[in-house]
Amino acid sequence: MRIYEIKENKKQFLSLLLLADEQEDMIDRYLERGRMLVLEDEGVACECVITDEGDGILEIKNLATAPERQGKGYARAMIEYLCT
Repeated sequence: MRIYEIKENKKQFLSLLLLADEQEDMIDRYLERGRMLVLEDEGVACECVITDEGDGILEIKNLATAPERQGKGYARAMIEYLCT
């Protein structure tokens, strides 16, 4: 399992992003300014987009796990990674 940042072509993960935010126009509002991380474990299992809201405040805008991978701790692993 590895977590890494996506800096370009973030929309390649649109189907996963739409699991957490059903409106693409809402995703467009934060996707490019946000930092996108992907958790991969024999394929993409989970993604997260966080934004810097200023004054040291980071906000999780999107966090989704592929339906067939849900319930296996991938989102928890992502949040633990973000907290370190």
